Amino acid sequence: MTNSNSDTPGFETQAIHNGSNYREDTGAVIPPLFQTSTFEYGNAGGFDYTRSGNPNFRNLEAILSGIENAKHATVFGSGVSAITAVVSTLKSGDWIVAEENIYGCTYRMLDQVFEKFGIQVEYTDLTNPDNFSRITERKPEFVWLESPTNPLLKIVDIKAIAEVAHEVGSTVLVDNTFASSVFQKPLDLGADLSLTSTTKYTNGHSDALGGVVCSNNPDWQEKMLFAQKALGLQPSPFDTWLITRGVKTMGVRMAKHHENALQFAEWLEGHSKVKWVRYPWLSSHPQHELAKKQMTGGSGIVTAEIDLSIDATRKFLEDLQYFALAESLGGIESLVCHPASMTHASIPKEVRESVGLTDGVVRFSIGIEDCDDLISDVETALN
Repeated sequence: MTNSNSDTPGFETQAIHNGSNYREDTGAVIPPLFQTSTFEYGNAGGFDYTRSGNPNFRNLEAILSGIENAKHATVFGSGVSAITAVVSTLKSGDWIVAEENIYGCTYRMLDQVFEKFGIQVEYTDLTNPDNFSRITERKPEFVWLESPTNPLLKIVDIKAIAEVAHEVGSTVLVDNTFASSVFQKPLDLGADLSLTSTTKYTNGHSDALGGVVCSNNPDWQEKMLFAQKALGLQPSPFDTWLITRGVKTMGVRMAKHHENALQFAEWLEGHSKVKWVRYPWLSSHPQHELAKKQMTGGSGIVTAEIDLSIDATRKFLEDLQYFALAESLGGIESLVCHPASMTHASIPKEVRESVGLTDGVVRFSIGIEDCDDLISDVETALN
């Protein structure tokens, strides 16, 4: 993860050394946890109430803005809180053009919450350049992207879409959760906002919730700080302290996630009971060349369609030993998810299947265990 630009510290250096303020006069190598709801008036940091800011928030924001090549970062209580903060800036009648294979909770929020307030969404396949015309014609307030998408791992051309969107004055947001800040820098590719669920790879230990929105625009930073405070979307000091600790090992963790996921995907692709496998670093991936152009690694998610009945698929998932059947992803431990009945259950069946999310699709979050053990586990359960 070295940085060829000698003027800018490398990823690991920033992750370890940024955000080390508020250590008082103790000389503590790691900044302490400020587990307080309020602050005495007139303190040097200008803190008053943790909903409006906390030293642990600022330390994490300093790290995340650095590793995303951003001028600003605002942390939130979860990835969904970060999504809420962004969508709350819209008004009745505003449009969003979104990639059709969107995260299930994002779809649910837009469909069941913000639609009531007049926010309108058009979903389209943004891996197809022919559909970029929907941006030009609709002139949406937001173009909402994920790359790779959840769970089908589609790769969208962030730079090309940003150029089209900016011509009509649209704001481009990229949910960077699956790629991680290690393997993709959305702002460098032309996006206006980079949103990440820091619950996942950023923290990496499945023990804290968080989200972040990064930008280079001071107006967006003000909007995000307002949402953090006014809507009560702030994280807890303890969670931000845990995520600050987790991000320090993110570089080495992501290298292992990528190594394991590629080995696992190559093995899985050759299995007789598997219809197809998606992983950005497989040459069979439909957008493989684009992935290698705008990412520096494939990350740790592998998605496949298993050639089994729905009952047999459930039995397969239950028989796994090293893969816990659970939602979420990005931790050091391996997880497996059945999107149709779990993360994307809120999306109507006909909508799911229209984008390729059938009942046989399984999403593997590959951890940093010995990959041979993970392969053996899946081999035994499939057979």
